[in-house]
Amino acid sequence: MEIQPPMKQLGYDRAIVVFSPEGRMYQVEYARKAVEKASTVVGVTFEKGVVLVASRTLQRLLVPESIEKISKVDHHIGIASCGILADSRVLVDFARVRAQVNKITYNEPIEIGILVKDICDRKQRFTQMGGIRPFGVAFLVAGMTETEHLYETDPSGTLREWKAHAVGRGSKDAKKVLVEEYKEGMPKDKAIDLALKALKAGEKKLTMRSTEMGIVENGRFDLVDRNALKELMKKYV
Repeated sequence: MEIQPPMKQLGYDRAIVVFSPEGRMYQVEYARKAVEKASTVVGVTFEKGVVLVASRTLQRLLVPESIEKISKVDHHIGIASCGILADSRVLVDFARVRAQVNKITYNEPIEIGILVKDICDRKQRFTQMGGIRPFGVAFLVAGMTETEHLYETDPSGTLREWKAHAVGRGSKDAKKVLVEEYKEGMPKDKAIDLALKALKAGEKKLTMRSTEMGIVENGRFDLVDRNALKELMKKYV
């Protein structure tokens, strides 16, 4: 009986713990595709702060507040999510618990760099264990230590720090605006305007109802309420 040679790539996209002959991890790449197809999020640093803005895909009868793309993790840290929001919710809850454990243990707020590394370690762990899949979500994490910080985490657990960045389906057009117009040490109002302009470039049908915003300023993170957001978005909707 003649034995047929196995197909070259049979099964390489089914098991997270198996590399393809080209050195690729297909499940991680598929998780990145989930991020690339999700609505856009943008982060911009300014002097003593960071602004996060996000677009949500909403149906007519959906309550907007039930879709949370920007979340408060601790009093000085916020996260903007891009990808599978169920995965985001689990990781945001993990980050909140980690922040509280640090506060109880050391009687001080967690440093944003430490928290982001913990999130990335958890994501990376899910790329090398059998029977599971990677988290299909990327984060923009904004926070303060002595200075403002904006970090990105992707589904593989890779960590990057940015001065301004965009993730999601409109990220190419949004990043073009950021590259052209971002300036070091810009004031808060200019950073908000740039973030909304970049989001509008990435999401052509941007509306006030579909937009969220959160701002870290002077060591405190707060979500922007609807009335204030309406004023800020007048020229973009």
